[in-house]
Amino acid sequence: MEKGGRNLYVGCAVIVLLLQITIFVSAEEFFDWKNEQIKDRIEGLPGQPSNVDFAQYSGYVTVDKKAGRSLFYWLIEATDDAQSKPLLLWLNGGPGCSSVAYGEAEELGPFHINSDGKTIFLNPHSWNKLANILFLDSPAGVGFSYTNTSSDIKKSGDSQTAEDSFVFLTNWLEKFPQYKNRDFYIAGESYGGHYVPQLAHVIYRRNEVLANPVINLKGYMVGNAVTDDFHDNVGIYEYMWSHGMISDNTYRKLNLLCDFSSLVHPSHLCEKALESANAEMGQIDPYSIYTPPCSNSTATSGKQHGKRKSWRHLFGEYDPCTEKYSEIYFNLPEVQKALHANVTGIPYRWTTCSDVVSENWNDSPRSVLPIYRELIKAKLRIWMFSGDTDAVIPVTSTRYSVNALKLRTVTQWHPWYDDGQVGGWTQEYEGLTFVTIRGAGHEVPLHKPKKAFMLFKSFLEGKPMPAMPASPELLATS
Repeated sequence: MEKGGRNLYVGCAVIVLLLQITIFVSAEEFFDWKNEQIKDRIEGLPGQPSNVDFAQYSGYVTVDKKAGRSLFYWLIEATDDAQSKPLLLWLNGGPGCSSVAYGEAEELGPFHINSDGKTIFLNPHSWNKLANILFLDSPAGVGFSYTNTSSDIKKSGDSQTAEDSFVFLTNWLEKFPQYKNRDFYIAGESYGGHYVPQLAHVIYRRNEVLANPVINLKGYMVGNAVTDDFHDNVGIYEYMWSHGMISDNTYRKLNLLCDFSSLVHPSHLCEKALESANAEMGQIDPYSIYTPPCSNSTATSGKQHGKRKSWRHLFGEYDPCTEKYSEIYFNLPEVQKALHANVTGIPYRWTTCSDVVSENWNDSPRSVLPIYRELIKAKLRIWMFSGDTDAVIPVTSTRYSVNALKLRTVTQWHPWYDDGQVGGWTQEYEGLTFVTIRGAGHEVPLHKPKKAFMLFKSFLEGKPMPAMPASPELLATS
């Protein structure tokens, strides 16, 4: 009886497994994608701590076979119950900067790099405690992503990047079909303010005409985001002046000589005014105006938003030299092997940002606000957030862009709280939520990791930022 019961159980289990497989794919296809996942599985990273309790995968997905264009990804699954958690795609900006270098290795990812450049430690506020996180280096030429057609790198632009990212997702989901139809979100920062809504727009438009769309886009979130050239410029100059960083005279010149409608190609006279502003600000990092710099940081190049002189991150209580550690770690042959990266022998050293990509950017629309208007009507969940000590794409710029949408206010401007202290301010509009993070610079999850974690949690849950509970004294008098 016991033996017969066991045989029956095994037989039923096999039937259930086969049914699960055939819901989406044939048995042969099942083993194909399972083998692909196994090949991309990261068994462990050099210098990794022993208490890693989540799966991770990395490798390449071809987006243009003829050109030999492939994008590098790093999937880090949720720490628990990964099969039910949503999928978040994170995109850093530049254009030309690596999501692995910034998003994963110093912001929201679980692995951050020690000062020796050889070992890594776990980030206690990693976003993979809430979701499965997919980091993508895009476009080709950024990070470990590559193309066999060298001219591709000098023809990069917004439209091609959005298209390649969509093709990447479509092909990646064939490799990871368990994520098909999973709740899907996109987030990013800086020039990701173009990448994120543009990719969301492509997905939304394609889903409208596909019979069986598999990308279940629910919404997106962007921080300190390049959004609208006119409002970005107005906000930058106003922020620098109002924070005592530039003189009245230079502020007047910036307003007089700079074409607010073009952030990408300032005139010669505007360039001279910007040089004056840079000189007056001195050796601070406008990406985080109140925190100390890494020594000799002005000698290094590249940044997530390359429209101004490039000073490096200034992190306050955080180590301001993390990019230097990334340059060491991700160039180690054993790290590249563990990540299944650089398999074709890229003829250049890995860098956090590609100057070649940035300097040859060909397509950058002056505003993505029309995309916002369309996707707000589509009822996607849309949040914008802003670290308020960033002078590159400051809170003033984002507020001007939000106000230009002319949305109805649902909840008026008010503070939100973290451990009884003001964490920032927020306002809810019909179709969009705006949140500031007090004391954070350009990279919010780096400067204020706990507050960024709270932000992401509220975004995923579709709930307002936490309000301060009423004090016992207030309750007693009410």
